[in-house]
Amino acid sequence: MGLIDDVKYLKDKFEEEENKKDKKTKKWRYPFGKKVGKAQRKKNYVTILRLNENSKAKFLKVRIDEQTFIDEGVPRLAAAGHVFQEGRKNNPLIILPSWSVEPFSAMDSFKQSLEDGTNIVGFQLLMNKMKLEAMGAKKAMGGMLKWIAGAVVLGIIAYAFITGGGA
Repeated sequence: MGLIDDVKYLKDKFEEEENKKDKKTKKWRYPFGKKVGKAQRKKNYVTILRLNENSKAKFLKVRIDEQTFIDEGVPRLAAAGHVFQEGRKNNPLIILPSWSVEPFSAMDSFKQSLEDGTNIVGFQLLMNKMKLEAMGAKKAMGGMLKWIAGAVVLGIIAYAFITGGGA
């Protein structure tokens, strides 16, 4: 009876794995009413992701007027470097920490990571260089193989002409 129990156990495990594969991950969406449409985008509306001190996030939709917007009665800066274009439809998004007057800027964060030495750009360049060198070696071997095959074919044709074509 041990073999039958083992087969049932394996069958149940296999079915569980198939069920896990069938479940697709849901695509992330903005909360209802917080996404900016085309008409609102033309009127300088943006989606604000406000991060509070207690690690809570809140989405808002506000209008930018003269590179500023008002959040909780406090005027905040909103220059072009602070606005992210998110998604396929280019939904404008500003990430705003509630403890700062200035929103999160990707360029400032990039510069800070360069200064701190925590940036991965150098590592990516090295990895790309190593991959290109590896591919270059493969291409050189492929070219040499073609020349050798071509020389063998020419040798066979020359032999056939010299010996009279085998007839």
